[in-house]
Amino acid sequence: MAEPTIDAGTGPVALRRSPLAHLQGRIRAAAVTGARGVTLTEWPFLTMVNLRVDPASEAAARVEKTLGTPLPRQCGHTSASGPHTVAWLGPDEWLVLSPDEAAPVAAELREALGADPGSVVDVSANRTTLELRGPAARQVLEKGCSLDLHPRAFGPGQAVSTTVGPVAVLLWQVDSAPTYRLFPRSSFADYLARWLIDAMGEYRGPEVP
Repeated sequence: MAEPTIDAGTGPVALRRSPLAHLQGRIRAAAVTGARGVTLTEWPFLTMVNLRVDPASEAAARVEKTLGTPLPRQCGHTSASGPHTVAWLGPDEWLVLSPDEAAPVAAELREALGADPGSVVDVSANRTTLELRGPAARQVLEKGCSLDLHPRAFGPGQAVSTTVGPVAVLLWQVDSAPTYRLFPRSSFADYLARWLIDAMGEYRGPEVP
């Protein structure tokens, strides 16, 4: 998925307030630089469309043509084309992530699905996006995530449903920097952001031998 952008715009959409707008100052102040650096960023209002379809059906083939990429077939896998990234959620369920406007993305997928069994639901308001990036990003996550995040087991392009601290998230490793994107429910975003800020604090000081 391309680097997300935020369009100030005008009208009702411009009045939207992200789940973490009240924490932006603390999030910026939490940034750590240097060899043990790590930063936290919220990317609000990204498009997220839940897709359900039989992967062996003609409808799935039409959906893949619309997206320009195959639907991932295995747990943890993602695929991408242009601005869209598709994350596997289940044997017949995916999450389409995009910086494009939600309405046209969902409309194109519904058109591809046609009258065949399945569903396309805009769930963009259900979650927000937190990006954790830097040399210490994996160590921060490992404080509260039971997954094996070592590169031998988890790497760029993988996305799985897990928990960080007590919060359920979809966790996607974007690149080897490493950069991770976490997709918590909006109602739990405040707790998760505060948890991550606290976990990042250790890396301001020198590493204990």
